[in-house]
Amino acid sequence: MHRQLGPGFLESVYQVALAYELTKAGIPFEREKGLSVRYGEILLDVGFRCDFLVDGRVIVECKAVNALSDIDQAQLLNYLKVSDLRVGLLMNFNVRTLKDGIKRMINGSIDE
Repeated sequence: MHRQLGPGFLESVYQVALAYELTKAGIPFEREKGLSVRYGEILLDVGFRCDFLVDGRVIVECKAVNALSDIDQAQLLNYLKVSDLRVGLLMNFNVRTLKDGIKRMINGSIDE
């Protein structure tokens, strides 16, 4: 997908292309998966959404930025925390080679 498109498109283009590729590969996923935030004894349903929940186990957050920021990483860590999931991928498509734009995050840490 990234080899065909390359860098420079909006994040939404890569999201649609990734959804197409996951569907084509028969990999189950949910797009724009809503996540509730627990605050004390209540759940806050505040429109917190991850880009993809793949196979019910991995959160994938898509970006198309010059460089991933600490805020981007914190966003994925928060998604992992509130969903009680272990693994997430932060994917920046605005790079020459996609492998250079992927950060794997596990249990609140970055695994590069």
